[in-house]
Amino acid sequence: MDYVQEEAEVFIRLKEQILERIDLSREVPDEEIQDLIDQVILACKSERHIPLDERCRLRKELFHALRRLDVLQELLDEPDVTEIMVNGMDGIFVEKNGRLTRSEKRFRSADRIQDIVRQMTAACNRTVNESQPIVDARLENGDRLHVVLPPVAVNGPIITIRRFPKEPMTMKRLMELESISEEEASFLEKTVRAGYSILVAGGTGSGKTTFLNALSEYIPSDERVIVIEDTAELQIRSVENLVRLETRSAVMEDSREITIRDLIRASLRMRPSRIIVGEVRGAEAFELLTCLNTGHDGGICTCHANSTRDTVTRLETMVLMGMELPLQAIRRQIASGIDVIVYLGRLRDKSRRLLEITEVTGMEGEQVAFNPLFSFRETGEVSGRIVGVQERMGEMKHTEKFLRAGMEAG
Repeated sequence: MDYVQEEAEVFIRLKEQILERIDLSREVPDEEIQDLIDQVILACKSERHIPLDERCRLRKELFHALRRLDVLQELLDEPDVTEIMVNGMDGIFVEKNGRLTRSEKRFRSADRIQDIVRQMTAACNRTVNESQPIVDARLENGDRLHVVLPPVAVNGPIITIRRFPKEPMTMKRLMELESISEEEASFLEKTVRAGYSILVAGGTGSGKTTFLNALSEYIPSDERVIVIEDTAELQIRSVENLVRLETRSAVMEDSREITIRDLIRASLRMRPSRIIVGEVRGAEAFELLTCLNTGHDGGICTCHANSTRDTVTRLETMVLMGMELPLQAIRRQIASGIDVIVYLGRLRDKSRRLLEITEVTGMEGEQVAFNPLFSFRETGEVSGRIVGVQERMGEMKHTEKFLRAGMEAG
């Protein structure tokens, strides 16, 4: 018997002994579980001597297996881990400082992964099984959970946990990280306060949700803000009159699915000063544009896109997912509803940067017209980190909202 197999058998045997001693007729406190673990480890008989450091590790792993999230718990306890990916029994991968690495930790069986999935989703009041194998949920600590189970997932249960900082990111911190310049932050502060509608775009992992959190600190504190999300992630703390809405899946026969479209429609009857949509990814784009074109200024939302110009194409496609409209009609809705597009990117050194701020100025012929305001220009590389400058490209053409807000043009 090799070392790994022996270690696995010792772990399973100790866990079974602890479970036999637990009084399931009452709620057992963590301290009592720790005492039981200590007792069985001290009484453990193995073919080889188990050194002290291994006993300490066994103690921690047994407690996490019995009361926490097994091998995932230690990863969740590491503050610099931003994403955790479980690929069934094929391994666990983590993201730290923007880089993916394979973790040495692994589950001891596929059944154990299933147990952890049930434990996490039950705590979120969500259901996942063979008939409904895909689920999005929000963990108690605010982390975002995505699960895909077999038979959809061929190589076993797939778990993806996107982690968020306990304290929301601020513009000051983004400036310290050189993700945005002071001039850009000042400009965005004025546009948010003046009620310009802003679309934050970028690829996966470019920091859209983080940036939206930072933008929200500029919202005047006396406004009523409605936040709409698939899974609640935003941490808006600068607004007292805040309403948070989250979608719901049809988990049971007698429960109706509540979509982003439903929530946008409902929000219009809540007397919003402005509406924030965490991410536009489907047919709800039509409701959002309708909202922005019917007097609900100051909306902020995010969407996936590969460039500023591609953002318009993405919005067109998403509107067409919900209804058939002439392309020109959709473009005119975009041109009149969206004021500013903020495009974020992830550079090859894994840093996140604000790459472009662009004003949407209307229509030029059959195309949406743009006025570039800021752009990031790379100037070199120092110690593996990309450096560059945020250049001012132009001035705002539509300054009416600045003037109505009593501000100078941005």
